[in-house]
Amino acid sequence: MAEPVFPRLTFHGAARAVTGSCHRLETASGTILIDCGMFQGSKTEKELNYRPFPFKPSAIDAVLLTHAHIDHSGLLPKLVHDGFDGVIHATAATADLAGVMLPDSAHIQAMEVRHLNRRRARWQDQDITPIYDDNDVKRCLNQMRGHGYGDWFTVLPGVQARLWNAGHMLGSASVELEVMIPGHHTPMRVLFSGDIGPAYKLLHPDPEGPSGVDYLICESTYGGTDRPSASVDMRRLLLRDEVKAAMRPDGVLLIPSFAVERAQELISDLTRLMADGDLPEIPIYVDSPMASRATEVFHRHSRSLENGPAFDRALHAPQLNFTHDVEDSKALDYVTGFHIIIAASGMCEAGRIRHRLKRWLWQDAATVLFVGYQANGTLGRILQDGARIVRIQGDTYDVRARLRSIDLYSGHADGPELDAWIAARGPISGALFLTHGEEPPMEALAARIAPRLAETPVLRPVLDEGFDLTPAGPRANTQAAEPRIRPEQVGRLDWHNDVSKLFLDLNESLSTTTDEKSRNVLIRAVRRALDDWSETHGG
Repeated sequence: MAEPVFPRLTFHGAARAVTGSCHRLETASGTILIDCGMFQGSKTEKELNYRPFPFKPSAIDAVLLTHAHIDHSGLLPKLVHDGFDGVIHATAATADLAGVMLPDSAHIQAMEVRHLNRRRARWQDQDITPIYDDNDVKRCLNQMRGHGYGDWFTVLPGVQARLWNAGHMLGSASVELEVMIPGHHTPMRVLFSGDIGPAYKLLHPDPEGPSGVDYLICESTYGGTDRPSASVDMRRLLLRDEVKAAMRPDGVLLIPSFAVERAQELISDLTRLMADGDLPEIPIYVDSPMASRATEVFHRHSRSLENGPAFDRALHAPQLNFTHDVEDSKALDYVTGFHIIIAASGMCEAGRIRHRLKRWLWQDAATVLFVGYQANGTLGRILQDGARIVRIQGDTYDVRARLRSIDLYSGHADGPELDAWIAARGPISGALFLTHGEEPPMEALAARIAPRLAETPVLRPVLDEGFDLTPAGPRANTQAAEPRIRPEQVGRLDWHNDVSKLFLDLNESLSTTTDEKSRNVLIRAVRRALDDWSETHGG
């Protein structure tokens, strides 16, 4: 008798890192992707977006999308462009939000590539092309199918799925799969967490999920964080204090924000604080076309939100303004008096926040308030880690603005909340895979849950690593191809970051040196080090 065909799970993203979520599940009746997200962070990781997929897109039979954030959905149009023609299953709200986020992603790529190609032309480098365009996005959106929470639907013959509220953002879901294995009478139950929300989300109920699964694939973004005093009221108080501390005549509070969910929460809290008299009336500008369109989607789905009526009221606050075009955005450079600008992207990797930073980062009257996770290698993390000089789109800027952070706007559960959510999914008979986390929080979560799981293996896969999911436990796929980049390059700064920091440090040292003689000594020392290296390495 032939050996049964067990499901094979391969991790093509968010493996010991927090972006590029993409899990491939091969079954006896076909192959499924759970998410197909874009990589962010170091240039080494972002270059993966331009490289071929580590599988044949035309061989993928269906996709299950946990939510619309770009690190989970951003490469779906590329998948379609490269040959995928199957159905993309998601909640109805996720399909609606993808209709906002994916066109915006294509637009940002087109702008960023035009800017980059102008720089490459100066070095006589070849032009690069965007990862995908508007036509790819339209085809992708036409392949989406919306489902309600709790409704079983067929993905492939012998494979059915059910979506559970993940509490992370509008439409977010955990994906439960029942997979029939030839020769076995009961299906294997596999649960993908997606991104799990915290207990104090303003607009959504607490995350849910089934119990008694065979395999659980769970995020670990904040696995090492404990927010003991977290609540909506505490969050508003912290925001109030940060706004008051930022107030300067003709100053600004810049809030880099994800355009979907985070921006809507900030709108709700800021207008509520002003309506209650906890803050004076301050102009609020939402400088993100995507945030404006996403807010319309939230308005359409307001009946499904926990505080839908309050959110609808916030949208009519007199202090709230949306920029609708490029001219509106440019006009913000001339606003006088203290004001607040909410702009995407949340990690400062693209979008209008970069223009706002170029305008304000070097000024003492500005405050930059981070309200979300900043992945390693992103401009947001570099600023958050205390850089005094940064490069934005090829130009150098001193950092003189105040830099502040509030962790309570995170859309992710903390360590204790993840621990409780995982415990409620038990007993887990096969294994727990931890994903979507950098190594320190992932290891902290593994240590936290270890006593509870007894004999259940807790695995931390690396990029492109695969496992056969058998009833007796996971087996490593020894036939897997080499990973596209080495595990130690994932979720870390790379040589591009090191070179950029070296140039910035050298420029700062030359600028702050008071006499010509000292500058010449420094330049000669650098030149001597380069010459010595060239001689040693045959350059």
